[in-house]
Amino acid sequence: MENDLRALFEYNDKLNHPYECFYWDASKEWVPVRPHWHYFMEILYVTQGTALVYQNEESYIVGAGDLILSLPSVVHAVYMASDIPLQYYVVKFDLGQLDSSGTGFGGSWNYSALFKNAVHSEHADICFSQETLKDIPVLPLLCDCVLEMEEMQYGYQIMLQSKIRELLTWLLRIWRQNGFDTDRFFTPLSQENTIYTITEYIDRHACEHIRIEDIAALCHMSYSCFAKNFRQIYGLSCKKYIEFIRLCKVEDMLLFTNFDLNYISQETGYSDCSHLIRAFKEKNGVSPHQFRKRHRDGSPAKSSD
Repeated sequence: MENDLRALFEYNDKLNHPYECFYWDASKEWVPVRPHWHYFMEILYVTQGTALVYQNEESYIVGAGDLILSLPSVVHAVYMASDIPLQYYVVKFDLGQLDSSGTGFGGSWNYSALFKNAVHSEHADICFSQETLKDIPVLPLLCDCVLEMEEMQYGYQIMLQSKIRELLTWLLRIWRQNGFDTDRFFTPLSQENTIYTITEYIDRHACEHIRIEDIAALCHMSYSCFAKNFRQIYGLSCKKYIEFIRLCKVEDMLLFTNFDLNYISQETGYSDCSHLIRAFKEKNGVSPHQFRKRHRDGSPAKSSD
Protein backbone atom coordinates (compact mmCIF):
# COMPACT_ATOMS: atom_id res chain seq x y z
CA MET A 1 0.00 0.00 0.00
CA GLU A 2 2.80 2.44 0.85
CA ASN A 3 4.36 1.91 -2.59
CA ASP A 4 0.99 2.64 -4.23
CA LEU A 5 0.62 5.86 -2.26
CA ARG A 6 4.17 6.92 -3.14
CA ALA A 7 3.31 6.76 -6.83
CA LEU A 8 0.43 9.21 -6.27
CA PHE A 9 2.42 11.66 -4.18
CA GLU A 10 2.28 15.33 -5.23
CA TYR A 11 5.26 17.21 -3.88
CA ASN A 12 4.63 20.59 -2.23
CA ASP A 13 7.39 22.99 -1.31
CA LYS A 14 6.17 23.75 2.21
CA LEU A 15 9.17 25.91 3.01
CA ASN A 16 9.16 28.31 0.05
CA HIS A 17 5.56 27.99 -1.18
CA PRO A 18 3.27 27.10 1.75
CA TYR A 19 0.14 28.33 -0.09
CA GLU A 20 -1.52 27.70 -3.45
CA CYS A 21 -4.69 29.56 -4.48
CA PHE A 22 -6.36 29.52 -7.89
CA TYR A 23 -9.65 29.47 -9.79
CA TRP A 24 -10.25 26.60 -12.20
CA ASP A 25 -12.51 26.96 -15.26
CA ALA A 26 -13.17 23.69 -17.09
CA SER A 27 -14.81 25.51 -20.04
CA LYS A 28 -11.32 26.65 -21.07
CA GLU A 29 -9.54 23.38 -20.51
CA TRP A 30 -10.78 20.30 -18.70
CA VAL A 31 -8.33 17.78 -17.41
CA PRO A 32 -9.61 15.48 -14.63
CA VAL A 33 -7.67 15.79 -11.40
CA ARG A 34 -6.50 12.20 -11.12
CA PRO A 35 -5.90 10.44 -7.77
CA HIS A 36 -3.08 12.03 -5.80
CA TRP A 37 -2.12 13.01 -2.26
CA HIS A 38 0.06 15.62 -0.59
CA TYR A 39 0.89 17.05 2.81
CA PHE A 40 -1.16 20.18 2.22
CA MET A 41 -4.74 20.62 3.30
CA GLU A 42 -7.03 21.55 0.41
CA ILE A 43 -10.28 23.50 0.17
CA LEU A 44 -12.38 23.10 -2.99
CA TYR A 45 -15.41 25.35 -3.49
CA VAL A 46 -17.62 24.84 -6.57
CA THR A 47 -19.15 27.92 -8.23
CA GLN A 48 -20.58 26.25 -11.35
CA GLY A 49 -21.39 22.73 -12.44
CA THR A 50 -21.08 19.56 -10.39
CA ALA A 51 -17.93 17.75 -9.27
CA LEU A 52 -17.52 14.11 -8.37
CA VAL A 53 -14.84 14.01 -5.70
CA TYR A 54 -13.23 10.79 -4.54
CA GLN A 55 -11.42 10.65 -1.20
CA ASN A 56 -9.89 7.31 -0.25
CA GLU A 57 -12.82 4.91 -0.73
CA GLU A 58 -15.60 7.51 -0.44
CA SER A 59 -17.25 9.59 -3.18
CA TYR A 60 -18.97 12.98 -2.89
CA ILE A 61 -21.20 14.95 -5.22
CA VAL A 62 -20.24 18.61 -4.84
CA GLY A 63 -22.51 21.15 -6.53
CA ALA A 64 -22.44 24.91 -6.95
CA GLY A 65 -22.11 26.59 -3.55
CA ASP A 66 -20.79 23.44 -1.87
CA LEU A 67 -17.36 23.12 -0.26
CA ILE A 68 -15.25 20.04 0.40
CA LEU A 69 -12.04 19.58 2.38
CA SER A 70 -9.18 17.24 1.56
CA LEU A 71 -7.18 16.58 4.71
CA PRO A 72 -3.39 16.09 4.57
CA SER A 73 -2.16 12.72 3.23
CA VAL A 74 -5.63 11.72 1.94
CA VAL A 75 -5.81 10.36 -1.63
CA HIS A 76 -8.34 12.38 -3.63
CA ALA A 77 -9.46 13.02 -7.22
CA VAL A 78 -11.88 15.38 -8.98
CA TYR A 79 -14.06 14.62 -12.02
CA MET A 80 -16.82 16.54 -13.82
CA ALA A 81 -20.28 15.11 -13.07
CA SER A 82 -22.54 17.23 -15.31
CA ASP A 83 -22.67 18.79 -18.76
CA ILE A 84 -22.22 22.24 -17.25
CA PRO A 85 -18.52 23.19 -17.31
CA LEU A 86 -17.07 22.86 -13.84
CA GLN A 87 -15.68 25.95 -12.15
CA TYR A 88 -14.22 26.01 -8.66
CA TYR A 89 -11.82 27.69 -6.26
CA VAL A 90 -8.90 25.79 -4.73
CA VAL A 91 -6.88 26.84 -1.71
CA LYS A 92 -4.05 24.55 -0.59
CA PHE A 93 -1.87 25.23 2.42
CA ASP A 94 0.42 23.83 5.06
CA LEU A 95 -1.67 23.55 8.23
CA GLY A 96 1.43 24.09 10.35
CA GLN A 97 1.74 27.63 8.95
CA LEU A 98 -1.56 28.55 10.60
CA ASP A 99 -0.74 27.40 14.12
CA SER A 100 -0.16 30.18 16.63
CA SER A 101 1.24 30.27 20.13
CA GLY A 102 0.16 33.75 21.16
CA THR A 103 -0.69 34.48 24.77
CA GLY A 104 -3.24 37.15 24.01
CA PHE A 105 -7.01 36.86 23.79
CA GLY A 106 -8.02 33.38 22.68
CA GLY A 107 -4.68 31.78 23.59
CA SER A 108 -2.91 29.41 21.22
CA TRP A 109 -4.52 27.59 18.31
CA ASN A 110 -3.38 24.29 16.86
CA TYR A 111 -5.18 23.90 13.54
CA SER A 112 -2.92 20.95 12.67
CA ALA A 113 -4.17 18.83 15.56
CA LEU A 114 -7.79 19.86 15.13
CA PHE A 115 -8.12 19.06 11.44
CA LYS A 116 -5.83 16.04 11.33
CA ASN A 117 -7.91 14.45 14.10
CA ALA A 118 -11.23 15.46 12.57
CA VAL A 119 -11.07 12.34 10.40
CA HIS A 120 -11.71 10.28 13.55
CA SER A 121 -15.00 12.03 14.34
CA GLU A 122 -18.38 11.17 12.87
CA HIS A 123 -19.45 14.75 13.59
CA ALA A 124 -16.86 16.35 11.31
CA ASP A 125 -18.19 15.96 7.77
CA ILE A 126 -15.64 17.12 5.18
CA CYS A 127 -18.39 18.20 2.74
CA PHE A 128 -20.36 21.38 3.49
CA SER A 129 -23.56 22.12 1.57
CA GLN A 130 -24.61 25.47 0.15
CA GLU A 131 -27.38 25.65 2.74
CA THR A 132 -24.94 25.05 5.60
CA LEU A 133 -22.64 27.80 4.32
CA LYS A 134 -25.33 30.39 3.53
CA ASP A 135 -24.36 32.74 6.40
CA ILE A 136 -20.58 32.39 5.93
CA PRO A 137 -18.58 34.70 3.60
CA VAL A 138 -16.91 31.77 1.82
CA LEU A 139 -16.80 33.27 -1.67
CA PRO A 140 -15.36 36.69 -0.66
CA LEU A 141 -12.68 35.00 1.44
CA LEU A 142 -11.66 32.68 -1.41
CA CYS A 143 -11.69 35.52 -3.96
CA ASP A 144 -9.41 37.52 -1.67
CA CYS A 145 -7.06 34.53 -1.29
CA VAL A 146 -6.69 34.15 -5.06
CA LEU A 147 -6.17 37.91 -5.48
CA GLU A 148 -3.48 37.98 -2.78
CA MET A 149 -1.69 35.04 -4.42
CA GLU A 150 -1.84 36.62 -7.87
CA GLU A 151 -0.62 40.07 -6.81
CA MET A 152 1.83 38.97 -4.08
CA GLN A 153 2.01 42.41 -2.56
CA TYR A 154 3.88 43.15 0.64
CA GLY A 155 2.65 40.92 3.48
CA TYR A 156 0.48 38.73 1.24
CA GLN A 157 1.27 35.57 3.21
CA ILE A 158 0.08 37.24 6.42
CA MET A 159 -3.14 38.20 4.63
CA LEU A 160 -3.56 34.65 3.37
CA GLN A 161 -3.07 33.25 6.86
CA SER A 162 -5.72 35.60 8.22
CA LYS A 163 -8.32 34.74 5.59
CA ILE A 164 -7.73 30.98 5.72
CA ARG A 165 -7.85 31.00 9.52
CA GLU A 166 -11.17 32.85 9.38
CA LEU A 167 -12.65 30.34 6.95
CA LEU A 168 -11.42 27.33 8.93
CA THR A 169 -12.78 28.80 12.15
CA TRP A 170 -16.21 29.16 10.53
CA LEU A 171 -16.04 25.47 9.53
CA LEU A 172 -14.97 24.47 13.05
CA ARG A 173 -18.03 26.28 14.40
CA ILE A 174 -20.23 24.17 12.12
CA TRP A 175 -18.53 20.99 13.34
CA ARG A 176 -19.00 22.04 16.98
CA GLN A 177 -22.70 22.62 16.36
CA ASN A 178 -22.85 19.09 14.93
CA GLY A 179 -21.21 17.62 18.04
CA PHE A 180 -17.50 17.60 17.16
CA ASP A 181 -15.57 17.92 20.44
CA THR A 182 -12.82 20.37 19.50
CA ASP A 183 -11.62 20.45 23.11
CA ARG A 184 -10.93 16.72 23.06
CA PHE A 185 -8.72 16.94 19.99
CA PHE A 186 -7.15 20.25 20.83
CA THR A 187 -3.41 19.95 21.52
CA PRO A 188 -1.87 23.07 23.09
CA LEU A 189 1.14 24.45 21.31
CA SER A 190 4.50 24.89 22.98
CA GLN A 191 8.01 25.80 21.96
CA GLU A 192 8.98 22.13 22.21
CA ASN A 193 8.59 19.41 19.63
CA THR A 194 5.37 17.41 19.65
CA ILE A 195 4.29 14.43 17.59
CA TYR A 196 2.33 16.90 15.43
CA THR A 197 5.37 19.04 14.64
CA ILE A 198 8.14 16.44 14.70
CA THR A 199 7.90 15.94 10.92
CA GLU A 200 9.37 19.43 10.51
CA TYR A 201 12.32 18.36 12.66
CA ILE A 202 12.73 15.21 10.56
CA ASP A 203 12.71 17.23 7.35
CA ARG A 204 15.40 19.59 8.68
CA HIS A 205 17.63 16.78 9.97
CA ALA A 206 17.03 14.12 7.31
CA CYS A 207 20.65 14.40 6.16
CA GLU A 208 21.85 13.34 9.61
CA HIS A 209 21.81 10.02 11.44
CA ILE A 210 18.36 9.99 13.09
CA ARG A 211 17.39 7.46 15.75
CA ILE A 212 13.72 6.85 16.49
CA GLU A 213 14.54 6.69 20.21
CA ASP A 214 15.93 10.22 20.07
CA ILE A 215 12.90 11.55 18.19
CA ALA A 216 10.57 9.94 20.72
CA ALA A 217 12.53 11.59 23.52
CA LEU A 218 12.14 15.00 21.85
CA CYS A 219 8.38 14.44 22.03
CA HIS A 220 8.66 13.32 25.67
CA MET A 221 7.27 9.89 24.80
CA SER A 222 8.48 6.33 25.18
CA TYR A 223 9.64 4.55 22.04
CA SER A 224 6.62 2.21 21.94
CA CYS A 225 4.09 4.99 22.59
CA PHE A 226 5.70 7.27 20.01
CA ALA A 227 5.87 4.51 17.37
CA LYS A 228 2.21 3.59 17.86
CA ASN A 229 0.96 7.18 17.76
CA PHE A 230 3.16 8.18 14.82
CA ARG A 231 1.78 5.34 12.68
CA GLN A 232 -1.78 6.20 13.69
CA ILE A 233 -1.38 9.88 12.79
CA TYR A 234 0.75 9.64 9.64
CA GLY A 235 -0.22 6.22 8.30
CA LEU A 236 3.26 4.70 8.23
CA SER A 237 6.11 4.00 10.62
CA CYS A 238 8.53 6.76 11.58
CA LYS A 239 11.37 4.78 9.98
CA LYS A 240 9.45 4.56 6.70
CA TYR A 241 8.61 8.26 6.92
CA ILE A 242 12.28 9.21 7.32
CA GLU A 243 13.15 7.03 4.33
CA PHE A 244 10.34 8.63 2.35
CA ILE A 245 11.57 12.18 3.09
CA ARG A 246 15.13 11.25 2.18
CA LEU A 247 14.03 9.73 -1.11
CA CYS A 248 12.03 12.87 -1.95
CA LYS A 249 15.20 14.88 -1.47
CA VAL A 250 17.15 12.38 -3.59
CA GLU A 251 14.63 12.73 -6.42
CA ASP A 252 14.83 16.52 -6.30
CA MET A 253 18.62 16.42 -6.55
CA LEU A 254 18.52 13.87 -9.38
CA LEU A 255 16.09 16.01 -11.36
CA PHE A 256 17.43 19.50 -10.70
CA THR A 257 21.18 19.15 -10.16
CA ASN A 258 24.14 17.39 -11.74
CA PHE A 259 25.52 16.15 -8.43
CA ASP A 260 26.84 12.58 -8.48
CA LEU A 261 25.43 9.84 -6.26
CA ASN A 262 28.26 10.00 -3.75
CA TYR A 263 27.49 13.63 -3.02
CA ILE A 264 23.70 13.06 -3.03
CA SER A 265 24.03 10.18 -0.55
CA GLN A 266 25.98 12.41 1.84
CA GLU A 267 23.46 15.24 1.57
CA THR A 268 20.40 13.03 2.12
CA GLY A 269 21.47 10.99 5.12
CA TYR A 270 22.56 7.72 3.53
CA SER A 271 25.64 5.99 4.91
CA ASP A 272 26.96 5.29 1.43
CA CYS A 273 26.07 5.31 -2.25
CA SER A 274 25.14 1.61 -2.41
CA HIS A 275 22.64 2.03 0.44
CA LEU A 276 20.99 4.88 -1.43
CA ILE A 277 20.75 2.85 -4.64
CA ARG A 278 19.16 -0.13 -2.87
CA ALA A 279 16.58 2.04 -1.11
CA PHE A 280 15.81 4.00 -4.28
CA LYS A 281 15.30 0.89 -6.42
CA GLU A 282 13.09 -0.67 -3.75
CA LYS A 283 10.74 2.33 -3.81
CA ASN A 284 10.86 3.33 -7.48
CA GLY A 285 11.70 0.14 -9.33
CA VAL A 286 14.56 1.79 -11.20
CA SER A 287 18.06 2.91 -10.30
CA PRO A 288 18.81 6.59 -9.60
CA HIS A 289 20.68 6.78 -12.92
CA GLN A 290 17.69 5.38 -14.83
CA PHE A 291 15.33 7.72 -12.97
CA ARG A 292 17.41 10.78 -13.83
CA LYS A 293 17.71 9.74 -17.49
CA ARG A 294 13.98 8.96 -17.79
CA HIS A 295 12.74 12.23 -16.29
CA ARG A 296 15.17 14.68 -17.81
CA ASP A 297 13.24 16.54 -20.49
CA GLY A 298 16.17 18.20 -22.13
CA SER A 299 16.16 21.28 -19.88
CA PRO A 300 19.57 22.17 -18.47
CA ALA A 301 20.25 21.05 -14.92
CA LYS A 302 21.63 23.36 -12.30
CA SER A 303 25.35 23.51 -12.04
CA SER A 304 27.04 21.21 -9.56
CA ASP A 305 29.78 23.71 -8.93
